[in-house]
Amino acid sequence: MTRDELQSGRSGVLPVDKGAGLTSFQVVAHLRRILRVPKIGHGGTLDPAATGVLPILVGEATKLTPYLVDLDKEYLATVRLGVTTDTLDLSGAVLETRPVPAIGAAAVERALAAFVGNICQVPPMYSALHHEGRRLYELAREGVEVERSPREVTVYSIALESLAPPDLTIRVRCGKGFYVRTLAADLGAALGPGGALAMLVRTRVGPYRLDDAVAWETVREARGGGALWPRLLPLDSALEAMQEARLSPQAARAFVNGQSVTDGGAPGSVRVYGPDGAFLGIGARRGPLVKPERLLHADPPRPRVLPA
Repeated sequence: MTRDELQSGRSGVLPVDKGAGLTSFQVVAHLRRILRVPKIGHGGTLDPAATGVLPILVGEATKLTPYLVDLDKEYLATVRLGVTTDTLDLSGAVLETRPVPAIGAAAVERALAAFVGNICQVPPMYSALHHEGRRLYELAREGVEVERSPREVTVYSIALESLAPPDLTIRVRCGKGFYVRTLAADLGAALGPGGALAMLVRTRVGPYRLDDAVAWETVREARGGGALWPRLLPLDSALEAMQEARLSPQAARAFVNGQSVTDGGAPGSVRVYGPDGAFLGIGARRGPLVKPERLLHADPPRPRVLPA
């Protein structure tokens, strides 16, 4: 495969199973080198120690970053009771250890129930959030702690998968902005002995599941990206839950030129297609009109292979 072919404007989503010890930026940088495309991003940061689904956005798919971030996520997390750390996981400095009393599954499930729904959560200091132009984790590494306002986050469900004190494993389905490390610490406090995150696997981001993600070994060993291009999913694969609008040739021309077009339906965001099936972008439907919200360079229509 030639360099010109690799840079021919291919766009899509590549779900990757991120390896442990890697930052999300390192995964993006590696793929930028081997795929040789200038625009590559990701759809939601994973902590370096965590593994699991990291959607990689290639080419025009980088314009869909805000929509990927909004997708619900599922995690498999192991919490170590009896220890608290400065990072809220086992990679940090230990602040305190306590004996772990006998705790039954019923007590754990009662404690977990308090964390389901719309809850307020204080972001950890070791996070990528900004404070006065600097990342919180940069300040934390300098020994500086600043006040963080609680944020409302949504937790759809938490299930206890296993209990083998001092460890317990839970499956969490949540919305954007949720920190599993904070949940581990808060759950440990609620149960008494404190807790820290021992292991984290992101098993799903929206429609992208871990079973369908490209293994990190495959990504690492790919030469020239040839083995990865066939795994690229369509631009609109992340937007299956969004309404659809299919335009006439005249309306499609107007839409890609930034004009609102007539298309009846329920209000909200819609994925917009041309008459040939090409994905044109995302529009906002208000009343009888669809206003362009995010335009994409239309790819030729191709067979749609979506995540199971």
